[in-house]
Amino acid sequence: MRILGITIPENKRIEIGLTTLYGVGRSRALSILSQAGVDPSIKSAQLTADQENAIRKIIGEVKIEGDLKREVEANIKRLRDIKAYRGTRHSRGLPSRGQRTKTNSRTRRGNVRKTMGSGKKTLDKK
Repeated sequence: MRILGITIPENKRIEIGLTTLYGVGRSRALSILSQAGVDPSIKSAQLTADQENAIRKIIGEVKIEGDLKREVEANIKRLRDIKAYRGTRHSRGLPSRGQRTKTNSRTRRGNVRKTMGSGKKTLDKK
């Protein structure tokens, strides 16, 4: 089964398989399946053509993949353009939601900055 050019895994339950789409998590996948009237526990290989079309129709109404990515990028660009605090944090590659940066935030800042310990140099004993 392919939706918006992305292959849904056939060996996983359809509830989990739909989460491969950007913008679809577990809760949105469950709501899509309940609107389409599809059992979440069946695998995507077992879907009938009618069920696949019902899922595609509902997903077509939801903003996901490219449209959602463009909207998020536009929101971040707007924050940068108006020079908001969050925009400057995005442009510097730092956390934008108030987390501390003296320690932690390795994933956002990159793992390049290593801590040096206490800064004391040890004397070699002869």
